[in-house]
Amino acid sequence: MTALPSPFVQIDGVAMRYGGVEGTLALRGASLDVGEGEFIAVVGPSGCGKSTLMRLVTGLWPPTEGTVIVAGKEVSGPLSIAGMAFQNPTLLPWRNILDNVMLPLEVVQPHRRQLRSQRGHYEHKARELLKLVGLAGFEAKFPWQLSGGMQQRASLCRALVHDPRLLMLDEPFGALDVFTREDLWDVLQDVWMARKPTVILVTHDLKEAVYLSDRVLIMSSRPGRIIAERTVPYPRRRSLDLTYTAEFQDIVHELRDRISDARKAEAPDAR
Repeated sequence: MTALPSPFVQIDGVAMRYGGVEGTLALRGASLDVGEGEFIAVVGPSGCGKSTLMRLVTGLWPPTEGTVIVAGKEVSGPLSIAGMAFQNPTLLPWRNILDNVMLPLEVVQPHRRQLRSQRGHYEHKARELLKLVGLAGFEAKFPWQLSGGMQQRASLCRALVHDPRLLMLDEPFGALDVFTREDLWDVLQDVWMARKPTVILVTHDLKEAVYLSDRVLIMSSRPGRIIAERTVPYPRRRSLDLTYTAEFQDIVHELRDRISDARKAEAPDAR
């Protein structure tokens, strides 16, 4: 019998408390596995620790208890194999779009060592990413010259330029209008299909979670932990027409009901 491969991301019994022993317990007993190349979404009540989970996976914070393993190694500091995008694009206003996209290459090894001698190669890679997300011709523009949706496209390119094996997305489209948000769902879908990084998407948008992911993981109220998961049955490439089908809406309502139940459940220890 062939052994199954180990998960690419493995979180086992993780707890996270802020502010010392009397501080807020954000996570307790949180466990999840994510396969390499899998796209998962994490949803749950507000304040349940979704973003905390993301920071633990990328090594920005150490857990109070438990272990976080990525690519077979326990996480003990910031991961160079991870790319991150947030709700706000956080582009540097004094750098043009191409230079903003290339910023991780100035920080992450081995690209930092190679950037000076291979700058042409890296610029080509950045331009190809911008082309992939529909920003060809905007390389010399500055962030203030772009719409919010265009800035978020550039932010996604910046998260991908160093070829991360793990892509962490924290409400990346939450500040955008619905039409721009749906356009970027398709952009992200195309990027994932072209590059196949492992993706963990934190979102409050249940429609977004179902449309983009292979599985949706549901968290409890604080202290957060994974209490359920829902496999998404649709093959890719997906079309926005799918979101209007009865089956799709049923999945969204099922997730909403589970989160509503989680919000009503009394947290056993929020301190």
